[in-house]
Amino acid sequence: MAYKKPLPQLEVKGGTYFVTFNTYDRLELNYEARKLVLDCCLFFHEKRYFLYTGVVMSDHVHLLIKPYEKSENKYWSIGSILHSIKSYSAKQIPQVMKHIGKVWQDGRYDILMKNNQQFLNTWEYIKENPVKAKYVNKEENYPFLWEVF
Repeated sequence: MAYKKPLPQLEVKGGTYFVTFNTYDRLELNYEARKLVLDCCLFFHEKRYFLYTGVVMSDHVHLLIKPYEKSENKYWSIGSILHSIKSYSAKQIPQVMKHIGKVWQDGRYDILMKNNQQFLNTWEYIKENPVKAKYVNKEENYPFLWEVF
């Protein structure tokens, strides 16, 4: 059976999304690369989107994000947001770790938040990711977890 990647959800104006994207072939990002990716995720925070929380793991990234309006009735798309994060970080990663070639898997997985409880559960899931992966004992000790307070 052929592998099919999940299709992105239709985007809703003013929607908030849980977005996940993975490294190519499960590439393990080192400490410096994870910091670089987190910085890339934060670069357009409060400019093109509002990033509620995000975590950069060794081989994937989770974001809880709300795109801003780009022009009248037109919002920044998840695709364009991720393109800027993935393309810039892919060019910078070889400067901080030994890697030549593709960094990010094509596509992404995204879910439109339908209600406040789903939003809160997703936020908690993102925060707990480093603890579940046994990177740290407490989420606040993980340096590549960011959240707005």
